[in-house]
Amino acid sequence: MIMAQKKRIIVIGGSAAGPKAAAKARRLDYDADIVILQKDPDLSMASCGYPYYVGGYFDDRNMLLCTATGVTRDPVFYLNAKGIEARTNTEVTAIDRKNKTVAYTNLLTGEAGTLEYDKLIIATGAVPRIPPIPGTDFEGITTLQSMKDADFLRGVREEQKIKKAVIIGGGLIGIETCEALQLAGIDITVVELLPQLLTFLDWELAKLVENHVRSKGANVITDNGIVEFQGEDGRLTGIKLQNGAELPCELAVVAIGVIPNTRLAREAGLKAGETGGIEVNEYMQTSDPDIYAVGDCVESYNIITGRKVHAPFGDLANLQGRVAGENAASGNNVTFPGTIQTGICKVFDFSAGSTGLSETVAGKLDYDDIITVINASPDKPGFMEGELLVTKMVADRKTGKVLGAQCVGPGDVSRQISQWAMAIKGDFTVEDLVNADLPYAPPFSLAIDHFIATVHIMQNKMKGRMNGISAIEVKKKLDNNKTPFILDTRGPDEYEEMRLGIGETVIPLGALRKRLNELPEDKDKEIICFCKISLRGYESALVLEANGWKNVKVMEGGIMAWPYGREK
Repeated sequence: MIMAQKKRIIVIGGSAAGPKAAAKARRLDYDADIVILQKDPDLSMASCGYPYYVGGYFDDRNMLLCTATGVTRDPVFYLNAKGIEARTNTEVTAIDRKNKTVAYTNLLTGEAGTLEYDKLIIATGAVPRIPPIPGTDFEGITTLQSMKDADFLRGVREEQKIKKAVIIGGGLIGIETCEALQLAGIDITVVELLPQLLTFLDWELAKLVENHVRSKGANVITDNGIVEFQGEDGRLTGIKLQNGAELPCELAVVAIGVIPNTRLAREAGLKAGETGGIEVNEYMQTSDPDIYAVGDCVESYNIITGRKVHAPFGDLANLQGRVAGENAASGNNVTFPGTIQTGICKVFDFSAGSTGLSETVAGKLDYDDIITVINASPDKPGFMEGELLVTKMVADRKTGKVLGAQCVGPGDVSRQISQWAMAIKGDFTVEDLVNADLPYAPPFSLAIDHFIATVHIMQNKMKGRMNGISAIEVKKKLDNNKTPFILDTRGPDEYEEMRLGIGETVIPLGALRKRLNELPEDKDKEIICFCKISLRGYESALVLEANGWKNVKVMEGGIMAWPYGREK
């Protein structure tokens, strides 16, 4: 009897997507010969945990490499627990598609060799983007892309010798690194070339995050880039900005994004996508039917827009790896549908998350009839120590379909973004969500959850029951010397405690019906109502409209969503 030949599956890359693919393949094919070839000395690194290791949230480096039960995922673990051969410190140097082999070199011994494959999975990740400016080779310049980088920055924390650091880039990694180093007592400046931090947010929510970062003692410079690293005797001493300013520092962390690591794929003749990542189909299959690619090295399909995007997220890498592993082991029978680009990050005791399209991105993609709304309200009752959330929802005006949402604040942002993500994936409309049946108890949410309240505000706006105006629009009016009547509907005590100082008139909601004579006689005069979160602002607007005023607007989100400076 002739025994069937074992299938050999080779995985290039051992961070997130690669090991996930290998593990899934093993679960479906007990007899397959599965090999992981990993250039780095470590396997299955929890790279999204690097900033928190640097920041001292935990001290055991090994926790970045462990299973949930504390077992280190090293070659011995993969061999014994999963029957997978994992070779670390092994760099794949070439892929021979014709002969179905990969060439490799052991970086410790110099040994070179080749391995045959039946199916190949490429999980080579991404490489940090480095600015093409002088001085990048100075000691003291790093990224936070690898365990080596994390070890270096953790050493910086523990040595406590560095006093000033600059974070170049205000994205996810930049902001998380800012917090990590700030917690180490280092004077931090974040430099961002674009007008805002966290470009997955619209400007007004990003500004709330920036204000919070500043409140923690970090400096933030936007609309300015770096043109030169400065140094002496091979060590970094400062950076020079586009506007000519010079910032002294002993450490610079470059966090301006990543580039798909496609060298092997390109040299093997595999097709690259329009974003620079490896082109794959829904099976995670490349232009070669025997080669799959997953993780940060590929481009993904955006479910909402139908366009290709580069989406280097750790969760997507694992999901894609699972799909590729199953298909490599048992034929193409599962698919990865794409992404809506859901993300979240911790910003000191704030969180910032988004899913789907922002208003900015929707505008660039020529969505011609979108409608937005901003809601500021707590995540649970005040008697349960509720914390503020500020959400911006983006919808299609004609269909009511949810296109995107962003949420920031000290409250439970993760829950909100998770709900929005499922609403978008489910193709839900505003009307589908106004009576969403979510879990409620005071320790967890308001009776009408912040998510549902946001939908209610959007429904009111879409049905013409509320004429909303954003803080940005209000500020433009003031800057252009337009003079709407601005009505603060809070009480005098609240006004004395916190106020905008933009010429507002204070008339509490409870006294408004008796003090209508204090409002403009001209019923066509523009009146903008607000309060702390603009719930009373909305109710005041209804009172004014019922009494004949025709141009009444509600400043969405109230004072808590005001991104500019306040008088008090």
